[in-house]
Amino acid sequence: MSLLRSHCCQALACALSLVLVPAGLAAQDDPPPQIDATGRPAKISVAAFADWLVLDGARLSETGRRIAIGGNSDGHQMIRIYDADTLELEKVIDGGDSDDFNWFRWAGDDRLLLSVMRQTENANYWARMSRLLVYDMATGKMSYAGLKKAAVDGDTVVHIDPAGEYVLLNYQNQARYEAEVWRIPLDGTAMERSERVVDNQGGVQFWFADSDGVVRLGMGRTSRGSVVVLYRGGPGEEFERVTKIARDDEDTLENWDVIGLQPGSDIGYTLQPTEDGREILREFNYRTATAGPVVYEDDKWSVEGVRLDDDGKPVAVTIRDDRLRQVWLDKAVGGVQDSLSQALGDRSVRIISNAAGNRMLVLQTGPDDPGALYVFTPAEKRLAFLANLRPDIDFRLLSRGTAHDIVTRDGLAMRSYLTLPRGRGKTGLPLIVMPHGGPFGIRDDLEYNDWVQLFANRGYAVLQPNFRGSGGFGSDFEEAGDGEIGRKMQDDLDDATRWAVAQGYADPERVCVVGASYGGYAALWAVIRNPELYRCAASWAGVTDWDAMLLYDAEALTRRTYTENWKPKVRGKDSGFDLSKVSPMAQLDRLTRPVFLGQGKDDTRVPYSQYYRLVEKAERMGIELDTLMLEDGHTPVREGNHAKLLEAMVAFLERHNPPD
Repeated sequence: MSLLRSHCCQALACALSLVLVPAGLAAQDDPPPQIDATGRPAKISVAAFADWLVLDGARLSETGRRIAIGGNSDGHQMIRIYDADTLELEKVIDGGDSDDFNWFRWAGDDRLLLSVMRQTENANYWARMSRLLVYDMATGKMSYAGLKKAAVDGDTVVHIDPAGEYVLLNYQNQARYEAEVWRIPLDGTAMERSERVVDNQGGVQFWFADSDGVVRLGMGRTSRGSVVVLYRGGPGEEFERVTKIARDDEDTLENWDVIGLQPGSDIGYTLQPTEDGREILREFNYRTATAGPVVYEDDKWSVEGVRLDDDGKPVAVTIRDDRLRQVWLDKAVGGVQDSLSQALGDRSVRIISNAAGNRMLVLQTGPDDPGALYVFTPAEKRLAFLANLRPDIDFRLLSRGTAHDIVTRDGLAMRSYLTLPRGRGKTGLPLIVMPHGGPFGIRDDLEYNDWVQLFANRGYAVLQPNFRGSGGFGSDFEEAGDGEIGRKMQDDLDDATRWAVAQGYADPERVCVVGASYGGYAALWAVIRNPELYRCAASWAGVTDWDAMLLYDAEALTRRTYTENWKPKVRGKDSGFDLSKVSPMAQLDRLTRPVFLGQGKDDTRVPYSQYYRLVEKAERMGIELDTLMLEDGHTPVREGNHAKLLEAMVAFLERHNPPD
């Protein structure tokens, strides 16, 4: 389908003096979309929605000489390196098992950093540890970039040398949580030539450097839970305590979101919450611990991310209303982004990587369009098509979702998204309610979603409610979900379902719930808790026993921030609440509706025991389940597995809730 991208906008590109490098035949040779006389699109193959290979993050190297694109291949994280000028594939790097892969970043033009998980086990404990690897393009070798005795978190990067010679890593002592900073060479000699550049200062767990690589600020918690902040203005100064924040003073603590330390200046930036829960970008004086002028704020939505230039100054922010949007504070680059949008047929675009203005990666996508990746070279005004994100999907056959504010029974506004199947009208439709995973701090939006489009293509309306606890709608809305798993969070799903019925969109006799991870739990719990509303449920990797899940977290998870924040949010203030009352395992005898239950046997996030114990119990009780076990992890990434899951889900839905 690349020809559908590269020629429909060629005239506009030329009008803007852009040279569009095509990838296919002329526009008049594009086949018409396969839509019948009633307006129904042809069925797109399940495999087209299941492909994970094309794009999972894309980054330019330091000067824009190379492009790195990640993707899954048969359960392995592969990183493809392209020459940014010729777009020819240079190398393919195997980053190991996908479930053990965290991230990749460039260090200069010739080295790539990879963060992976490693497992260690002895007589006393079992843990998953993060480790930093470096791939050298010149030698083709992968090496470890760290100390022989590193703590659990061995990939906390404080600074990356723009030339790719070294990184600064935050290292915590294995026996305690105090941290040092080490300079780690990236030439394969880390074990011999690493050196400590900042000693343990007592109580500091996380260090921050300015854009020159000078460590300037440290933060840590005391044994009583308060937070101390150490700071220095430059390399010749000693660290001094600039503030101590009491354990219960969350308002002050939230100001210390360290962004953009600049050499020779005490002024940086922070994301600061407003009274209504939005986050805004402000200047911040780190020596005096005082906030300065507002740099950017949206009157409704939070700033979710900040992009800095080489001097540590913000040049762009991202906000998410119903879609992810990039707002450039650098007006010149913002103008380039607007011109590129025009050149691509007034479609939504984001410059996702900018190598000092030498070269840019441009992502074009939409709610009903998987999107495409382009390479823009400003000096040549050349816009080159690189890849479709879903090459086997004709985006002209997809459905565009709409946003709706649904009022919950207790008066909260729940932003939700409804996607209707094409050619089937707008009333009396079979409905799939699809809650997102997470659940806390995560949200759905109108970005392209494979599952939504697959189900809509098969004839279902799809509703994605952002139930309480979801992120992006203010702290009050997110905190309203604390302790409400299976209770008010589930009420919200029921309220969204009743809204869709009351508006006439959904046939009340043809509503099913489908989800993965937390969404899988919510789907399973929906048919147990409210069988009068739901006809069936399909769950992938859903929690079935909350007590066992929290116990597993305590034993297996090693990132303290996760375990510290997760449990209180699940239990809420009512720490004595009996979680078995909202656990499918304990309430299985109430199940009367058809259920599809799937799980990856190698899942380390929601353990396989959550699946097989429920399946065994159902067999003992004579309860029939449709099941699917895959040799895979939390996300089915090994070859063919995602397609197997989607095929099984579609077959289950068509059997128990046929669209026609």
